[in-house]
Amino acid sequence: MNFLRFFLFIYLFPIAFSIENSNSHLLPRSLIIEYPENTKPHLKESIEELILHCTSWRFVVETSNISPWKTIPQECADYVKDYMTSRAYKIDLERVSKEAELYAKSVKLNGDGKDVWIFDVDETLLSNLAYYADHGYGLEVFDSIEFDNWVDKGTAPGIESILKLYEEVLRTGFKVFLLTGRSEKQRRVTVENLTNAGFHDWDKLILRGVEDHGKLATIYKSDKRNEIANEGFRILGNSGDQWSDLLGSALSIRSFKLPNPMYHIP
Repeated sequence: MNFLRFFLFIYLFPIAFSIENSNSHLLPRSLIIEYPENTKPHLKESIEELILHCTSWRFVVETSNISPWKTIPQECADYVKDYMTSRAYKIDLERVSKEAELYAKSVKLNGDGKDVWIFDVDETLLSNLAYYADHGYGLEVFDSIEFDNWVDKGTAPGIESILKLYEEVLRTGFKVFLLTGRSEKQRRVTVENLTNAGFHDWDKLILRGVEDHGKLATIYKSDKRNEIANEGFRILGNSGDQWSDLLGSALSIRSFKLPNPMYHIP
């Protein structure tokens, strides 16, 4: 029965979630399911049930209410692909960015140059969607060597809504620190990629040194935020796509979690 449901899902899901290019300016129709005229009622129920299952899975991922995972569920592959390539993902990014911008404008800065906003890099400032499109949008187990080869190309585009937030944070008067899990050996290509994508004027770019390799992301980023705080800086804002960007110690006054159902970094 599960196999039958999966087969039907693969066959009918693109139809159910298709959005015409000519209507790309419209809001995503994720709750409007279109079926061929001859689709039987029990097949519709099976498709709707699977969509609900995958939506629920994405919800617990984004709210950090799920155990550590290495790949997305096989049956949700098309669902994740559809979300990541649709207006829905962009609208979610825009909503989080707008809320962060409102917060940034509301903060009264001290004026001593010690107020900091931290940004993650991958899936926060830069999009690796082209890489993940070639790897099943999270369906494959992460391969660090292949991903490093992708990073070394330096072609990841900027995420437009986060670039707007980034620029507003700078205009407001924050110092911007970039805290990434990328290796120190990737500093040059990372700087070039960020610059080409429109990101400028950050104060620090922090990458993993030799002493940081092997640390869980939550521990590594906590250690770096502790160093920042010990230097007298106040971390008032933090934006990242992973909970490990935001949790741990030396927490920001406000943190803003960006959507990413493709992978999990503990």
